[in-house]
Order: sequence, then C-alpha cells, then structure tokens
Amino acid sequence: METTAVILRGPRDIGLGRLSLTEPGPRDLVVEITHSGISTGTEKLFYTGEMPPFPGMGYPLVPGYEAAGEIVAAGPETNFKVGERVFVPGANCYDGAFGLFGGSTRRLVTDASRVTTIDPGLGAEGALLALAATARHALAGVDKKMPELIVGHGVLGRLLARLTIAAGAPAPSVWEINPDRATGAEGYEVIHPDNDSRHDYRTIYDASGNGALLNDLITRIAKGGEVVLAGFYTAPLSFAFPPAFMKEARLRIAAEWEREDLIATRTLVESGALSLGGLITHSEPAEKAAEAYETAFNDPACLKMILNWGTVNDA
Repeated sequence: METTAVILRGPRDIGLGRLSLTEPGPRDLVVEITHSGISTGTEKLFYTGEMPPFPGMGYPLVPGYEAAGEIVAAGPETNFKVGERVFVPGANCYDGAFGLFGGSTRRLVTDASRVTTIDPGLGAEGALLALAATARHALAGVDKKMPELIVGHGVLGRLLARLTIAAGAPAPSVWEINPDRATGAEGYEVIHPDNDSRHDYRTIYDASGNGALLNDLITRIAKGGEVVLAGFYTAPLSFAFPPAFMKEARLRIAAEWEREDLIATRTLVESGALSLGGLITHSEPAEKAAEAYETAFNDPACLKMILNWGTVNDA
C-alpha cells in the first residue's frame, strides 16, 4: 500500500512524494486524512534545520501531528468501525521516511490506541484538537493555577484564554505586539505590553516561545508568582537571579498533551464549552504544500494553515 505525503527531505526542501506504508496489523487502523495542520513551532524548527537533537529525528521526514480523517479499514482487535471520523496525532508507518510526526499524508496506518473519534461536523477544525489538548495540559492538574496574563495571541494563546474562561476563572489579559494578531479576542482583552503597567500577576503563561522574554516576565509577577513556559524553546534559557530572588519566582514547564487531555478537550468541544472557531486563517490544497509551509512560517497574519487532502487521489 502506498500513499502521497508531504516529505521534508532536508531544511527548506519540501514537497509531495509517494511512500510505501507498513502493512496494517490486527490492532491498526488505516485512516484517509482529509485535513492536516502545519505547526509553526516544532515543525518550523525541522523546516529551518534549527531543531536540537530530538528522538526519532532525521530526514527525509513526514511532518504533521495535527490530522483528521476517516477510517477506511479497521483491524479485528480494534473497537473502531469503517467510516468513523477520527483525530490522528501523526503516525510512524512509512518505508523510507521518518515518521516522527507523520500526519501530513493522504493515508496512514496507526495503532488504534493513538486515535480518538471526533464529531464529523468539526470538519477542518478537528485537526486542531492536539493544540487544544496542549493548552489544556498546561492548565489542568494538581496545584496548577489559571493564567492572569498570557503572552502571545497565536492559536495556543487564544486556546489558553478560551479554556481559562471555560473553566469559570476570571478572563486573563493577553499580550500581543503584532497588530495583525491583536484582534479576535473572545471575552478577554488583548493589549500591547508597553500599555500594561501591572507588576503583580500571580501567574503568567508564555505562549510566544520567545525565551528572551523570561527576565521581563519575572519582573511582572507578584512575590511568589509563577511563570509557565508553554511554548517550545530552542536556545538555552537564562534569567537574572536578583529579580527572581526578590520575587521568590517559580518557573514551570508545560510539556505536550497526554491522552486524558485529548479526551477532556474533545468533551469540551462537543459540549460547546470550548470553541475552535476562528483559529484557521489559511487553507491550501495539499498539492500546494510547499507554498503553504512558506506562508505558515513567514506570514504573521497566518494563525493556522490547514492542508486539504480531499483533492489528492491516492488510488
């Protein structure tokens, strides 16, 4: 069995190609992908060649860990049915290419334990479930406090704000320096940091991925306050000790989502408590993958780029 997939052959060398798929086993599903998202965090680092050494890393690589599609074959030891719509966080099922992510493809093979059913009515928004689960993972759990300030009004920042409000907590403030991204707030205020005089935030969540902000954020917390690093940072992080000492600052790193986050987020979306609307700003047919990746990584107005695989004939 073969498929058409996005193949990153090396830094800035990307396009569609044909790959053989591993043979599905009794616990596997074959999923025909309809939509896949482009991550402007980790995927961009692979695209530019700036990603630090990472388990499973190598070229050629099939990117994409945000995918939604329909089951076209289900192994006898799975509890899924043909025709069900599912979210897939990528797959490692390719002969001749690394599948560290593996979701940007017309068809894939994956262990059934990795997927979750989603409402077909979500359409392309179903591919956003991983980002929403990542935001939920940063917020949920023992001794975790809701953000009073969120830094960055990209997709992750917006989801953090929406989840905070959905949890019944006071609406956070959100910092954004790019006018193109300052709009679209739903129930919270987006402000430029220069217009914010507060230095008493109890909890600040950084969703910008800009480690150079750490010193400034520490000066903005109250004594005993916490800075949560919710982005992905390639350069070593550092901060001046005296201000952190005076503030008795706490730092926390939020890792990627776990399955319970995915299920909880799906429930929030299906109940109407969390909206994924307004986050997809750009969409391109998969045949224009190279152009789509350039736009996703270089156009500040692009919050989330989605590849549409419906036009790719994999027969």
